[in-house]
Amino acid sequence: MKNFMKELKPESLEDIIAGIALYRPGPMDFIPQYIKGKNNAESITYDCPQLKPILEATYGCIVYQEQVMQIVRDLGGYTLGRSDLLRRAMSKKKAAVMEKERQNFVYGNEEEGVPGCIKNGIPEKVANKIYDDMIDFAKYAFNKSHAAAYAVVSYQTAYLKYYYPVEFMAALMTSVIDNSSKVAEYHMTCRQMGIEILPPDINLGESGFTVDGNHIRYGLSAIKSVGKPVIAAIVEERKRNGMYTSLKNFMERLSGKEINKRTVENFIKSGAFDSLGGNRHQFMLIYAQLMDSVNQEKKNSMTGQMSLFDFVGEEEKKEYEISLPKVEEYEKEQLLAYEKEVLGFYVSGHPLEKYEGIWKKHITNVTSDFALDEETGHSRVTDGSKATVGGMITEKTIKYTRTNQTMAFLTLEDLLGTVEVVVFPRDYEKNKHQLVEDEKVFISGRVSVEEDKPSKLICEKIQNFKEIHKEIWIQFQNIEAYQSMERELYNILRESDGKDRVVIYVREPKAVKRLSENWTVNGDEELIQKLAEKFGMENVKTI
Repeated sequence: MKNFMKELKPESLEDIIAGIALYRPGPMDFIPQYIKGKNNAESITYDCPQLKPILEATYGCIVYQEQVMQIVRDLGGYTLGRSDLLRRAMSKKKAAVMEKERQNFVYGNEEEGVPGCIKNGIPEKVANKIYDDMIDFAKYAFNKSHAAAYAVVSYQTAYLKYYYPVEFMAALMTSVIDNSSKVAEYHMTCRQMGIEILPPDINLGESGFTVDGNHIRYGLSAIKSVGKPVIAAIVEERKRNGMYTSLKNFMERLSGKEINKRTVENFIKSGAFDSLGGNRHQFMLIYAQLMDSVNQEKKNSMTGQMSLFDFVGEEEKKEYEISLPKVEEYEKEQLLAYEKEVLGFYVSGHPLEKYEGIWKKHITNVTSDFALDEETGHSRVTDGSKATVGGMITEKTIKYTRTNQTMAFLTLEDLLGTVEVVVFPRDYEKNKHQLVEDEKVFISGRVSVEEDKPSKLICEKIQNFKEIHKEIWIQFQNIEAYQSMERELYNILRESDGKDRVVIYVREPKAVKRLSENWTVNGDEELIQKLAEKFGMENVKTI
């Protein structure tokens, strides 16, 4: 459809309406004629002059059911009611009714008050040809009012996406906030559009996805095991009494409002408390103790009991408060794992991000192609077709056949979602050393479609990411930046030995330098991590 629209080059809403009506089986045959007529008015011909005012807007092609009705009215002399009966018969493919109406259309029917084409000066042969064209088209006819409604919505959303991309994508993600696979798909779209998704934030976030500068702030309602009433209470409290200043302050202000340890833990894991002056590791170590302390203080206050703290000054109180332990933040992998657990996908990165180039290069399908489409009830892949997907094995279940042979059911995750892969005994024995959790692999095989279920992939071949020769691209802003860090770069590369090529890319003035085979490396995670730490993850890509 996108390619068709690029070829069509619509100049009015009328063109978009026609494009929507044409792009389906049947009317598709008229597309070349429609585009030719749009680009060259001299190529348009009409079987009789009476057709011109009816078909001029669609460059001589019958595109809509309404045009069929207008043709039989203007050429055959039908009434409005009778023309609609013919339209209905055509759309329901009632051959007997259509053939009977051919007689009326061409020759007329005096008893029923239909003059017919011949009486209106249209030759019999021309009238029959026009009727044949209408029958061919009407098998798949679309009513213009329906196409117009689609066209208006598509134009409005295209306008919003182009001129207000951040606002549009935030609204789109909010509309599917309870569907994590759809959120992941739109997250990928945001990345391709250069829009960063920020983690949820207890002080800046709202219930849905919101605009934060040129970025999108993750919606608080999308955090698992946190109900919308809880989010509403958090946002309302923040609006009334200002930002939350610490983890303890948050607990004190929200205790008794459905905030429990599970809720707090999920907020920590999602990154929603990152702005409260501590890291996630620190918060995870003290949140339970802190919450018990806050709840105890509340109980004492309600019963009128006094504690020793009521007799000391504010400075002395601080000495006895539960303080953040001095620990480093979790490793990146642990942070991402927690985000996936409570958000359904990764926000601050993805374990496969560094492999995105090589991943795209070697797949034919993404995992979301195997998911059920909400509108059609079918997946995008077809039963029995060949497909290659790539990603990380996140789950493995071993099963045994009746003959006691081993097979496996894998969950493979890519940047968009997951797909189930079935590995039968023969392929399992050949590849079992690679079928371990967190291993990154490409799997080729045959698609298996089941009714009302996501499609599966039947494994036929497995290839580890490590087995594929890669290119490691390292980006520098300009020549000066590259020259200033050239020695450090070569020192890192010197420590690695393998078959992967290294490519230097300088943004200004868009220069590319492929290092010689003397500098081939092993583009494993260890090397990528070292390069990312030195030059920034956003400047290191594996293709």
